[in-house]
Amino acid sequence: MEYTPDNLPLVAICGRTNVGKSTLFNRLVEKRQALVSDIEGTTRDANFGVVHWNGKLFRLVDTAGLLDARIIGKKQEKTEDIDELAQQQALNYLNQAELLLFVVDGKAGLMPEDRQLAKALRNNPKYQKKTILIANKIDSGKQRTEAAAFNRLGLGEPITVSAQTGGGTGDMLEAVIGRIKSVKDVSGAVDPISEARLCIVGKPNVGKSSLLNSLLGYDRAIVSDKPHTTRESQDTELDYNGKLIRIIDTAGISRHGHKGKGLEKEGIAQSLMSLQRADIALLVLDISEGLTHQDAKMVEEIVDRHKSLIIIANKWDLIEEKNPKKWEESILGKLPFASWAPIVFVSAKTGSKVNKILDLALEVAEGRKTEVSPTQLKKFLSRVVKIHLPAKGKGLKAPHIFEIEQKRSNPPVFAIRIGSRDNLHFSYVRFLENRLREQYNFTGTPVRLRVTKNRRIHGVREA
Repeated sequence: MEYTPDNLPLVAICGRTNVGKSTLFNRLVEKRQALVSDIEGTTRDANFGVVHWNGKLFRLVDTAGLLDARIIGKKQEKTEDIDELAQQQALNYLNQAELLLFVVDGKAGLMPEDRQLAKALRNNPKYQKKTILIANKIDSGKQRTEAAAFNRLGLGEPITVSAQTGGGTGDMLEAVIGRIKSVKDVSGAVDPISEARLCIVGKPNVGKSSLLNSLLGYDRAIVSDKPHTTRESQDTELDYNGKLIRIIDTAGISRHGHKGKGLEKEGIAQSLMSLQRADIALLVLDISEGLTHQDAKMVEEIVDRHKSLIIIANKWDLIEEKNPKKWEESILGKLPFASWAPIVFVSAKTGSKVNKILDLALEVAEGRKTEVSPTQLKKFLSRVVKIHLPAKGKGLKAPHIFEIEQKRSNPPVFAIRIGSRDNLHFSYVRFLENRLREQYNFTGTPVRLRVTKNRRIHGVREA
């Protein structure tokens, strides 16, 4: 049985701020994806994940805390206020969801905001029929008894859980599965494998969230011209031309962010962690500002982590002299260590040429996984040596290359064996790297070459 995240039933976590919704989300999707803090309003964008339980699957969304019960059932108005945008986004997911998990803080007790939100849900038949009441932070028998006070909300008997320890979540998931009519049974099925895992990175306010929305075709992320609007890494899976692509949108990475405090610092640290989970980095530049020192440092971070790279020159619609070749030479001229990176000139705002990014990402992902056989490499070496004899590093004797072997793929790593007294000039290593890239389509991917002397390299794995 095949499935994609888009055709899984949606369950939405909702409730006032700071009741442990993100902690519960992380527990259910079994990874630390949502940013957790005791600061109210930490979650602005929604977080998505897939929950597996006893061979059943559903999609889970962690929404921003609902600050105002009056927004439920209220007609949405156009706004640029970040908090209001977060509220509207949360309401959209409440409308789309097949089931709502209304979370309250069992330790703090019944709060006025809980009563107001519960009343708004209860008075709307659409929401009342699909709401399950969850009392979180219940760690003892006494607290479970005290949780009975939440019966006054009129949403039925609360299910008591501790998102922090996992206590009670099994019973809660059984109740969830029992209420979802379209739950997917994938017993014995194999999870889909992403063809490409992309991480959107860049300085604050260069258009990363706008790019994500444009790639997906709907408002998945909150867009604002205020820096650090996105404070969490967001995972979204997209079915594109029959290929599954995972896209990670991250908090903006700035030069001063490493020294920052609170949520901004943690969000930037999580951005770098998100880069580790990806194969391909989409570095978004504000082309109207040109390449900055911060952008160049980010490229270094990407290359150091051996990630593939596609440079997204965003806000192309603001450029009067649209000469891609000239701009490409200017950008790559400042990035000699990543001259192999392709550049796509787009406007996330208008959607111009955005789809080229996904086509290119699939090409890069496929090339990154390329495995070259020993026979092919033997022929390759014979051909390139005839084109350009190996250049010596030291000494009088020209070096002799005995063999070249691929040690691993994704990313590609090769080993070159030369004589014990030979030295290979670094420029020739770069020459071999470029020829390998051309021959085997390692587009947008760093190719690592390791030189060994007078010993067999067969069977030695790259750490």
